[in-house]
Amino acid sequence: MSTTSSTIRRVPAVRARAMPADTNPAGDIFGGWLMSQMDVAGEITARQRTRTRVVTVAVNAMTFHKPVHVGDVVSCYTVIEHIGRTSVTVRIEAVAMRQDSGKEVPVTEGVFVYVAVDGEGQPTPVPQPA
Repeated sequence: MSTTSSTIRRVPAVRARAMPADTNPAGDIFGGWLMSQMDVAGEITARQRTRTRVVTVAVNAMTFHKPVHVGDVVSCYTVIEHIGRTSVTVRIEAVAMRQDSGKEVPVTEGVFVYVAVDGEGQPTPVPQPA
């Protein structure tokens, strides 16, 4: 992930608390739950840019660095990496705020690709900036 200046306030696209129902037999949060939160965050970012419905077409990379524990608050931060004719590529970083200490720990990062679609679900061009 790119380094962010401490003077810039990052705002997460999504925040969620990890709950007991989201755990695997080892007591850690399922990777699929975390990936779902990240996908929601990426969709919000892509939709804000395209101003239309988007669908996930690829997860080009996914790296799990640390586990998420029950009670952690997971924040997903996004940045648009690339805008194509009909697609938007979003890099997403998930950070867990540990329930017991309040410490923020980077837990996962990934690169998701979304395609803008029209009312019939067909790819539609992403508006280019004026």
